[in-house]
Amino acid sequence: MKRTGILLSVLTLASLVVGVSAQDASKDEKKDTAPAAAPAAPAGKRQPQAKTQPEFDAYSAAVGSATPDAMEKAADDFATKFPESELKILIYKQAMRTYQNANNADKTVDMGRKALALDGDDPEALVDVAQALAERTRSTDLDKDQKYAEAQKYAEKGLQTVDTDLLVSPGTPQDKIDQFKGYLRSTAYGILGAIYYAKDTKTDYAKAEDYLRKSIDALPSQPDPVTVLRLAIALDKQDRYTDALTEINKAVQMTKEGTTVGDTARREQSRLQSLTKDSIK
Repeated sequence: MKRTGILLSVLTLASLVVGVSAQDASKDEKKDTAPAAAPAAPAGKRQPQAKTQPEFDAYSAAVGSATPDAMEKAADDFATKFPESELKILIYKQAMRTYQNANNADKTVDMGRKALALDGDDPEALVDVAQALAERTRSTDLDKDQKYAEAQKYAEKGLQTVDTDLLVSPGTPQDKIDQFKGYLRSTAYGILGAIYYAKDTKTDYAKAEDYLRKSIDALPSQPDPVTVLRLAIALDKQDRYTDALTEINKAVQMTKEGTTVGDTARREQSRLQSLTKDSIK
């Protein structure tokens, strides 16, 4: 589940400022018509840059595509026209996010994989692909183990690279950077928790509990209701009914009746209230 406030608050983080360096642009354009070089970026991975004005203009047009399909086509067209461009990964990540916002998990994975083919350490692409893979996998899928293994690999690598390989817009406040890193960590831990939760054994529920708690702790200001719900059920499956009730009460407070998550939380709450009352008698 996406926490919209986080994504909106770090919009400048996800949409990088890209400039054409005056030195490179002068080879193809007059110096007075080239955009200024981007300000110095925060410590970390170097910002992708356009080498020419036409490359920058094509990038700007591509990221302004109106629909996910148009965004994908624009990304592929840009990659064909500018095969050596550093900006290709930015366009494919934008296409990935566009499909993600449209709840198209398959296409999110496709675009994310294209981004990862260009930079296999990008934590945003790693976590988003892992999330899409985990969410679209069902217990009846014949290749579920393979999908979960791939999602786990990406989530774990995203946790390893979030401090070293996150692309950050120049001028982004440090608190926004920290918030987005917390979001990525929370999402990655939540994915790992969901994978072990889906394995449906007491041992795996204990592992799920550990990851789900780490997910909540990584972004305590905006816990994911689905993560809290899964934590409650994971505790229930370990026969820890009182602890489970504590967590499910939080999930109920965070959700609305009439929603899938909210109704599931309220049914679990009713079950746990009954179990804990019986244990007191």
